[in-house]
Amino acid sequence: MRLPYWEFVILVSIMFGMIAFGTDTMLPAFPNIAKDLNLSNVNKAQLIISSFILGTGIGQLISGPISDTFGRKPIITIGLSIFIIACCIAYYAKSLELMLVARFIQGLGVSAPRTVTMALIRDLYSGRKMAQVMSLAMAIFVLVPALAPSLGQVLFINFGWRSIYIAFIFFALLGLIWLNLRQPETLPISERKKLKANEYFDAFKLVITNASVVKYTLTLALGFGALFGYLNSAQQIFVDTFSAGMKFPLYFAIISILAAPASFINASLVMKYGMRLLATIGFALQIIFAVIILVILNTSTLADHLFLTVFVIWSTIAFFLKGLYFGNLNALAMEPMGKIAGMASAIIGASATMVGILIAIFIGLAFNGTATPVLLGYIICSTAALFLMLSQSKSD
Repeated sequence: MRLPYWEFVILVSIMFGMIAFGTDTMLPAFPNIAKDLNLSNVNKAQLIISSFILGTGIGQLISGPISDTFGRKPIITIGLSIFIIACCIAYYAKSLELMLVARFIQGLGVSAPRTVTMALIRDLYSGRKMAQVMSLAMAIFVLVPALAPSLGQVLFINFGWRSIYIAFIFFALLGLIWLNLRQPETLPISERKKLKANEYFDAFKLVITNASVVKYTLTLALGFGALFGYLNSAQQIFVDTFSAGMKFPLYFAIISILAAPASFINASLVMKYGMRLLATIGFALQIIFAVIILVILNTSTLADHLFLTVFVIWSTIAFFLKGLYFGNLNALAMEPMGKIAGMASAIIGASATMVGILIAIFIGLAFNGTATPVLLGYIICSTAALFLMLSQSKSD
């Protein structure tokens, strides 16, 4: 028996939103975290985001394939339980090292609801109905990055930054209880596959020996690198560079909401113009706008509040343009992998995430009190990505 349609969509949205919630809620608290953990360099607080995302990348390699063997609900349940335990460890951590370990484990755990929920949807729906579920879930999901920094700021101001981990626990418990009380298992025992290491390594070999898949995965990683680099430095740029103060979560919400329609616009254009063309245009425009803003911020004599306005406008454009390439690149990378779609999806997603976060660490640690490192990160990553896109066959 299936859940009512809208209840299922909302449950899926909660599962999808956990990674964004675990990332964006922490952003306003960076200075307080750095002070409480006695960090000599505030930039090191960014590693709390990087270690979490790295964990989610590696976790995809584990949770996706084993859900084909043990079922969807048990793996999501175990993942959320690991996430909750790691939140408790992080709450009491007194050193950056223990905090990073806890955040990495959080990422491993929370990768399960994000990755396995995709398989759960695929078990129940196909074709246009599946696309509809995904679109509606993503439309609700966009509220998470829009509201998470505001919630994080309210929590750390009133209860200290460690209370954010308590919010994570409650959010995870909501999903965990709802899933187990209401959602039936979607993968019957008769359809489950035996866990075979050789099948996994065969799939990995097929992915890394396909030049097209490797190029699109690397292109995806470059896009992630620029985006994660932005997230690492966002709080410092808005607050320290442009003096946004307590309004940082408000600006972040505005950017997220204004950029939200991009995925829907891409969905309406992709059938006419194709995935490759739209992704290529997206990267080309990223380069152009990043170069323009870099020149303005480094040569103009605008008032401080106008510099902030310029950066908010560029951030909105950058977030909007990612809607033209992330989904398309995933589809392009997956296109030759139809026979091993599940494992290939996990390998491609994990590889792109891990390479992307390594790029982002360099961008974030390069923060020097200006927006220049982030803008240069976008320019360099988008230029390399554009080169890779243009090197692909036009028939893709």
